[in-house]
Amino acid sequence: MVQAEFTLADYQAAAQFIQDRSAHRPRIALILGSGLGPLADAVEDAHRISYADIPGWPRSQVVGHGNRLVLGRLEGKLVMVMQGRSHFYEGWTPAQTVFPVRVMQACGIRTLIVTNAAGGLNPDFSAGDLMLMTDHINLPGLVGFGPLRGPNDDALGPRFPDMTVAYDLGLRRLSERVAAENGIGLRQGVYVGLAGPAFETPAEVRMLRMLGSDAVGMSTVNEVTVARHAGMRVLGFSGITNVAITEGSAEKVVNHEEVLDVGSRIVPKLITLLRGVIAQIE
Repeated sequence: MVQAEFTLADYQAAAQFIQDRSAHRPRIALILGSGLGPLADAVEDAHRISYADIPGWPRSQVVGHGNRLVLGRLEGKLVMVMQGRSHFYEGWTPAQTVFPVRVMQACGIRTLIVTNAAGGLNPDFSAGDLMLMTDHINLPGLVGFGPLRGPNDDALGPRFPDMTVAYDLGLRRLSERVAAENGIGLRQGVYVGLAGPAFETPAEVRMLRMLGSDAVGMSTVNEVTVARHAGMRVLGFSGITNVAITEGSAEKVVNHEEVLDVGSRIVPKLITLLRGVIAQIE
């Protein structure tokens, strides 16, 4: 008989560990991508827990991921913030990469905000743009490497979750208003998630554009899938840290240092946007 990689008891044990170390009981959670860890520094009355201490919690070896869980307040709201995430390309299974989302579910999280660093596929995008995620394409998931593979526990969610509106319409409209009120340019588009860790070839970039993708990255889609399976509302933002290359050239390269550098310039805009959104979430 096929067995699940984790059980409800595993998620509950990790949730209990967290709740034993913080009196905060947030209903909003954020997952921060590469270079966006400084957002966690804005959390007030913060309790910080190392990923290494939480039973079953995966850790990232990628530069720019702080590997800490932060619980505290933003704009008067209690929040849980992941300062960095694990990735499939690091050797974690899809189920391990979404273990934190299941623990969030066990902790009572109802709204999940995901952020990531992404390459711009849309030719109108520029490095430094912010993109509101309207939908996604999970390429690894489409070929069998998805986080819901295996036995389903009905206590966690339905066997066949609906993904018609993966990113909450109300939260998207709220984000548009907050961005306009603060003079923040906010692109909108479809994010495509790949396994990584190699950046895309020019031929792959051209293919992904043909599929209808506006930005590309190596995370997020599994987390969103499990959050929707759990019945959470989801909001997503991509920081466009580089523009994807469509023709091979020795003068044009993509590297992780560029991602972190541009990401650091996006952080102030994203902090302002997230603060405004969180302040108005019911």
